[in-house]
Amino acid sequence: MTPLHELLARVRWDSEFGAAQFVIGYWDRVRRAEVKVPIGQIRFEPGKHEVFEAVEEDGTVHPVPLHRVRSVWRNGELIWHRPEPRD
Repeated sequence: MTPLHELLARVRWDSEFGAAQFVIGYWDRVRRAEVKVPIGQIRFEPGKHEVFEAVEEDGTVHPVPLHRVRSVWRNGELIWHRPEPRD
């Protein structure tokens, strides 16, 4: 499986691949659920490769470490997922 940071770089820099609609699903520790955000609501800060900022529907912004990303969807199709943690 492609590492997540490589997939996100491809989405950002490969204009043909990145022209699709992407949704990122990440684990929200407060909600204790996976939250899905369109990639247009995600901001990557230069130099910060292990985290991005998610803009929620209510406008709040918070950092999300890449290790909390659980899924990536492209045009409604799951293209990447992190295995579920084991008990």
